[in-house]
Amino acid sequence: MKDYLIYFAQAYPNFRTAELESLANLHNFSLDLSGHDEKNPFLIVQLEDDEQAQKILERSILARGIYELWGHGTNYEELHQDVQKRSCDKFDTYKHDTFKFNFESFMGSKSNKARIEIIESFGYLEFEGAINLKKPQQIYTVLEEYKVNGMEKANVPLNIWFGRQIQLSARMNNILDKYDLKRRNYIGTTSFDAELSLVTCNIAQVRSGKITYDPFTGTGSFLVTAANFGALPMGSDIDVRMLKGKSAKCNIRETFKQYGTLGQYIDVLTMDFTNNAFRSNFVIDNIVCDPPYGVREGLRVCGAKNPEKAAGRENHEIDGQKAHLRRDFIPPKKPYELSNLLDDLLSFAASRLPVDGRLAFWMPTANDDFQVNQIPQHENLELLYNLEQEFNKWSRRLLVYIKRDESYKGETRNGLKEENIKNFRERYFRGFSEKSR
Repeated sequence: MKDYLIYFAQAYPNFRTAELESLANLHNFSLDLSGHDEKNPFLIVQLEDDEQAQKILERSILARGIYELWGHGTNYEELHQDVQKRSCDKFDTYKHDTFKFNFESFMGSKSNKARIEIIESFGYLEFEGAINLKKPQQIYTVLEEYKVNGMEKANVPLNIWFGRQIQLSARMNNILDKYDLKRRNYIGTTSFDAELSLVTCNIAQVRSGKITYDPFTGTGSFLVTAANFGALPMGSDIDVRMLKGKSAKCNIRETFKQYGTLGQYIDVLTMDFTNNAFRSNFVIDNIVCDPPYGVREGLRVCGAKNPEKAAGRENHEIDGQKAHLRRDFIPPKKPYELSNLLDDLLSFAASRLPVDGRLAFWMPTANDDFQVNQIPQHENLELLYNLEQEFNKWSRRLLVYIKRDESYKGETRNGLKEENIKNFRERYFRGFSEKSR
């Protein structure tokens, strides 16, 4: 095993381990991240080789890069001593490769003059290859960590690492700019943040050639990011207006054209997923979604508020044809509680996912009365991650489940149905001013 240094971005630190663990598992190896500190952007991990390092970082969103670690010190004297002690056997391996030096600094920086002096201090490496600033065979990086005291930035690094760059992440290859909602032609009020959409797809292990389904498609945020990772996206939504879009040139299909992934796009269906049109043996590899909270409008599913009254209308005809059989028939809808929606979503995933397939969805919770038992469970699904994005008085949680084989027997429950849990929508509009009783 070899030591590698991961440099993280300063975004959603509590999601980091879930993303990297999921990417490592996707490539069939384990990754020990027990040393991770959410307050620290640097982490040393052990991997077998550069190939494993490349695989976990190439599609990561929350990391910046990974480096084969050659040395560490609290000052440059210590760093050079450690490099010569730890990595002298590597000097000849890359002696004739073209190269360049980079600097990465957290909460601090060096002047160009100081950087040149630092580069020259590595003369003992005795590289004979030519310097190539555009396409070098090797990139050697000095990574510095500074500590900020109040409003003042420190001038002296707290830690210094030196390593050979193995892989920069998708984040560093401008993926966030590419999928930024401001650049997207078709968005709506419920379009999901691009960065977290990509992270969700990574944790859900969305991958090339596999079907990813979003039962609450909206404007297609998760479908679009799933296609980025090579998936075959398909979706559904009960609101046909969202699926049709604003015009023939501003809809979900056109969004896939915008990103050059139309060839992967399966389709979207106007459908209530609780009354879905899928054949019984149709397997879905991953489910990724942001279910409606019922905040902007109450939740609805197909059905009648008053079944007896609706039954009396079954024989109603228009131009000699039964109304409910006409193509322009709009099915009635009835209110639907978030707790029931989540129960149905887990049951759907348990029946449709293959073994080891993942379900990832976002669930809102009030910060002042959240209890672990509110997280819905299904006996065939194991909860892998409960990740929180906190706002002022409420949070939304990314819940990630994995389908287990027949030997697994978990618990089926849903604390949102308990009488002491108030309706999230009601509390949201009251500003969470009243606690649940």
